[in-house]
Amino acid sequence: MSDIPRLYVEVPAGECVENGRARRDCVVISGNIEVWLKENDEIPDFIEDESSKYLACEVYDRFYNHVDSITGEMLADVVLVLPDGRTRIYLKKGDKLLLLPVEGFTKTLIADVGNRVRKGDAFAAITTRKGEVHYLTPPVSGTVVFIDEVTNSPHYVYYLLPEE
Repeated sequence: MSDIPRLYVEVPAGECVENGRARRDCVVISGNIEVWLKENDEIPDFIEDESSKYLACEVYDRFYNHVDSITGEMLADVVLVLPDGRTRIYLKKGDKLLLLPVEGFTKTLIADVGNRVRKGDAFAAITTRKGEVHYLTPPVSGTVVFIDEVTNSPHYVYYLLPEE
């Protein structure tokens, strides 16, 4: 198993299947049935094209492309498969995530993807130029679904799925 979660994002059916076979690794969700397919696997007969959702495997580092960076709202249905291979996080279009920036002279990430962080627990720490350490805590409890290393600066953004 890889140490990186796998990301599956909703796409049109034609991007996942062609002539009854999977064009790439994907998951088909039909009602309460999930079918996980590898490239070239045959689509089972009981899958109905019209009512099914197709989620194709995509590079995990592109997760942020499927979240509105201002509202934190999911732009598509997504399934994250954590590195243990058993744990899955289902996010629906419209779900709201909290985007928590980690900015400072030195940053220490404490929580990792898939970790549950309770309100008041530290998910990261920053050290100032004067050597002061500040622990960052979320305003609500939730699960870390992505950590974005911001490309244009040496900062991080935690994507947290709040508990209801």
